[in-house]
Amino acid sequence: MSEIVDQINEMHRAVRAGGGATSRTVLLRRTYPAPVEDVWDACTTADRIGRWLTPVTGELRLGGRYQLQGNAGGEILRCEPPRLLRVSWGMGEGPATEVEVRLSPGDGAETVFELEHTGITDSDLWRRYGPGALGVGWDLALLGLFLYLSTKHDRPEDPDAWARTPEAREFITRSSQAWGTAYRQAGAPEAEAASAVAATTAFYAPPSPAGQG
Repeated sequence: MSEIVDQINEMHRAVRAGGGATSRTVLLRRTYPAPVEDVWDACTTADRIGRWLTPVTGELRLGGRYQLQGNAGGEILRCEPPRLLRVSWGMGEGPATEVEVRLSPGDGAETVFELEHTGITDSDLWRRYGPGALGVGWDLALLGLFLYLSTKHDRPEDPDAWARTPEAREFITRSSQAWGTAYRQAGAPEAEAASAVAATTAFYAPPSPAGQG
């Protein structure tokens, strides 16, 4: 098993109800091999965000708005360096959700990183994909942060090409399965969790065309 696939087991995942009757939350927690100040800077400085996630534009300050290239955008709601960052998170015409990142010192020069994505209310999306709809994407993003912090390697120039490699497909499959486990632990029926895992895996790592891969 490669170092990249091994990273699946470094993440704690949880699923729980959000603030409303139909609101849900996914939580990811792991440790990074870097001090809090470095992790904070990597998550809040435009040049560094683009090196592990995707290019970002906007005013990266409290009350400012940001836009991730080809991804979400929103407003910076709380910013308490170097411990807490909360942003609204919106894509397309759907309702905005919120993402909060919390950092705390770990052992030695390590940082405990928590990301909580709250306010997921699209029942059709949740019914089909479960928490993996967001969780797999966050696993991939936070893998990029690990590789950047630990090796200073930038994200692949062509992330879509990397996503088609056997290594990436294995990572995605294991991530989807891990979110299925978190879903079951949160009380989802076995059949519902299994269906969500299958749909999420097929979405992020669709079967290769005949004769390829």
